[in-house]
This record gives sequence, C-alpha cells and structure tokens, in this order.
Amino acid sequence: MTDAGEARWLDDDQQHSWRALMMGITLLQERLDDDLRREFGMSLTEYEVMVRLSERPGRAMRMAQLADAMAHSRSRVTHTVARMEAAGYITRGTTPDDGRGVVATMTERGYDLLVKAAPCHVESVRRNLVDLVSEEDFAAVGRVFDAVSDHLVPRHPESEIRKQ
Repeated sequence: MTDAGEARWLDDDQQHSWRALMMGITLLQERLDDDLRREFGMSLTEYEVMVRLSERPGRAMRMAQLADAMAHSRSRVTHTVARMEAAGYITRGTTPDDGRGVVATMTERGYDLLVKAAPCHVESVRRNLVDLVSEEDFAAVGRVFDAVSDHLVPRHPESEIRKQ
C-alpha cells in the first residue's frame, strides 16, 4: 500500500474509463437480474448457480467448488442454494466419496427452469452488452477481464478457485 502522497493517480481518461466500467457493470448486472426476476422469479446469482451445475456431470458439484467457480463467498452460495433448495430447484447431500463435503445437485424442476430462462438471459446479454459494441471491443473486454481474473484468483480469500 502507498500513502496518498505516493499514489499513482488516474489521469482524466483513466478516471473516465474506470467510472464508466463501474457504472456499466452495476447497471448491466441490475438489468440482467431484473429481467430474470420479472420473467422467471430467479436472481442472476441463482441463474449462475444453475448454469454451473448444468455444465457438470450429473448436474452436481461440491458446494465449496461451486462457490470458488463463481468467485463468491461460501456463505453467500450456501444462502442462495438454501433458497433454491426450498423452491425445489436443487437438492443437497453429502459426497459419495468421503461423506464430508456437501454436494448441490440440480433437480429436473431446476433444469426445466434453466432451459426456459436461458434464451431470455442470453437475449438480455446481447441486447444490453454484446450488440452495443464491435466484436473487437467485446473480445478486448474478455482479454481485460481474463488478465484481471488471472491476477486476482491467487489472491482471492477462498483461493481454491480454478478456471472452469
């Protein structure tokens, strides 16, 4: 850490880009969340849990691994999965390997909801991000956030996160 006198301050262009990034991320996440809540009664975080589970064999994943894959705290994922379990979208049980870890498994009801919600979500991502910029700019965003993730993952408090 440096003190205020030693800080490498952002120039005007960097400050503008930084503020645009923060505002854009906030507004985009709110819009994606609102669309899913309005159409399907699910949050963006719940949608992401379902996507992660849908990509795994048996639509199941250890809770700790799920939290790491989403770069969320384990307590946040535990609370989200508890709500989803109460709604019948996920079940939780112990791991067959050692019986110590907790595994989240998507139910058929959860999978059916994901299949219905995915086109709405993808269209919202396109309408509110992808289609607004050139392919080159969108690819640049991906490269920028790959670099950010590569830098921050080893420093994440729950550093078991691995690229999925």
